[in-house]
Amino acid sequence: MKRDAFILGLVTSPFGGSMKSLFSSTFLLIAAFLAASPAHGTDLTAARALYQQTRYSEALALLDAKASRDPDELLLAAKALYGKGEFKKAVDTLQRAAGLAPRNSEIQHWLGKAYGRLAETSNFLAAPGHASNCRKAFERAVELDGRNLLAMNDLLEYYLEAPGFLGGGLDKAEALAKRIAPLNTAEHHFALAKLAEKRKDTKTAEQEYRKAVEAEPGEAGRLLDLARFLARQGRLAESDRLFQDAQRLAPGAANVLFARASVLVETRRDPREARRLLELYLKTPLTPDDPPRDEARKMLAKLGGA
Repeated sequence: MKRDAFILGLVTSPFGGSMKSLFSSTFLLIAAFLAASPAHGTDLTAARALYQQTRYSEALALLDAKASRDPDELLLAAKALYGKGEFKKAVDTLQRAAGLAPRNSEIQHWLGKAYGRLAETSNFLAAPGHASNCRKAFERAVELDGRNLLAMNDLLEYYLEAPGFLGGGLDKAEALAKRIAPLNTAEHHFALAKLAEKRKDTKTAEQEYRKAVEAEPGEAGRLLDLARFLARQGRLAESDRLFQDAQRLAPGAANVLFARASVLVETRRDPREARRLLELYLKTPLTPDDPPRDEARKMLAKLGGA
């Protein structure tokens, strides 16, 4: 209402001559802006919907990432670029978004993710620098929002896997696990399980994975975590039963199909079933949270099915 009153004031203002012409031009510019704004909002909403369907190129076509000054639009564009595997472009876009919204935890988290993948796909000279930037962005995301569990999980993984000269360390992972405890019981047990497994304390790791299942008994993902752990220990019959439980809990779920196929490929068992699961996975509607289809195709290639 205030904006409408302001525009009305410009139209009815008692000025003549060139000043009146100036106000008329101003009114036309404002009207054009108001007419364009809903369309941009509609495009952003449509782009988000396409992104959630992993239709990344189509989402990017609706966004103006090169010229945009909207952190939300830049974040969405960067996530779509990340989904396409264009990690350098994602980093550049996220840096621009961070400059516009320096206290946005989600932007920092995604900047860390993009730097992490850039480190994985770069040469040995560039990789350490990208890895350090990955850690710094994750740490900044957690600093900005101490309840950002996604960022905390990724930072924990970094601490567990990165060498000390790149800022990794089990002591850091342990301290972070303690911070997760009051936020989410299941995630806390999962963090402790990963920490114990890294220390080769398989007994404690199994106990913690099972506690995570108990904390979220209706979550198939917790069963998958335990099933994969048992498979890594060579306890394949127990692992198979847990995969069956997960399938009953979430019939046809993409994460169940992919996890089961992955374990079959890794343990070199039942290639026909692994191929069936992967082909079914490729036909299943996916979200950005699911492993990319390219990973399924790579496993199929190993099986001779692509």
